[in-house]
Amino acid sequence: MKIILEKIKIPIKEEIKKFEKQFVDTIKSNVSFIDKITHYIIHRKRKLIRPIFVFLIAKMLGNIRKKTYHTACLIELIHTATLVHDDVIDDSYIRRGSFSINAIWKNKIAVLVGDYLLSKSLLLATKNNYDDLLKIICQTIKNMSEGELLQIEKSKKLNITEKIYNKIIYHKTASLIAASCEGGARSVNADEQVVLKMRKFGIFTGIAFQIKDDLFDYEEKNNNLIGKPIGIDLKEKKLTLPLIYTIKKASKKDQKWILYSIKNYDNQKRHEIINYVKKYGGLEYATKKMIKFRNNALKILEIYPEGSIKKALKIMVNFIVERNQ
Repeated sequence: MKIILEKIKIPIKEEIKKFEKQFVDTIKSNVSFIDKITHYIIHRKRKLIRPIFVFLIAKMLGNIRKKTYHTACLIELIHTATLVHDDVIDDSYIRRGSFSINAIWKNKIAVLVGDYLLSKSLLLATKNNYDDLLKIICQTIKNMSEGELLQIEKSKKLNITEKIYNKIIYHKTASLIAASCEGGARSVNADEQVVLKMRKFGIFTGIAFQIKDDLFDYEEKNNNLIGKPIGIDLKEKKLTLPLIYTIKKASKKDQKWILYSIKNYDNQKRHEIINYVKKYGGLEYATKKMIKFRNNALKILEIYPEGSIKKALKIMVNFIVERNQ
């Protein structure tokens, strides 16, 4: 995986180096305790998928500017903040093979650090008078919060349809990748139609990304590098696409058993639920949908000239659906 990401970064290698230095400066604080925690965050394994999208889109459409670097920092601040908050919500103590912030410094501090990172993103936008970016990030933070809350609400009743699922994953995941692509385009003053096209590209890519993440929950073995504990969705009664499809296709008897098992979840039932998902083709269906969104994203790139940037974007989109973590 690391090799593929390094290959994707080749056309923007210098930009990513400069960005990483700027990101360190951006999250600095006058409070040494905050610096200690953010230093820990920076030195954990990070794929930088969203900043990579910012720079690739910007470079495909124009020349990288100061605003492009700021856009990448804004997006990564929001992403990092949501990961810190997610670990608190999921009661997760491991994040990509390392201890989470809440595991080391407890929940209260983790929540405050997440808030600090979000405030930094807003300050960076307002300080530089980026009204367009401010609008994007505020809408994105709102979308992500609504997506998580909608999923929690529907999980209590176990009545998520595929339409609601698509709405949830657009809000909680795809909206930030869409913001990365839109922000990259806006940072180089791309035409409004082009900006909206790049946002759509981000939406399709982001939905494919989340479906892939949801498929990880049905793996038999835990992989600490994924970023979330295996089985967490089932444990928290979150109905994702493989299970939504399975419940829809299952016989009344099997449907009743699956819903009962989710309500009374334990590790033994998890394996049995996965067997039913396999039996009714839930994994294949979700994979097919993921590939469809991947293809829709790639189709948007077709009108742009061939070159190292477009090639890197295509590799990135394919990597998102083929990754193993």
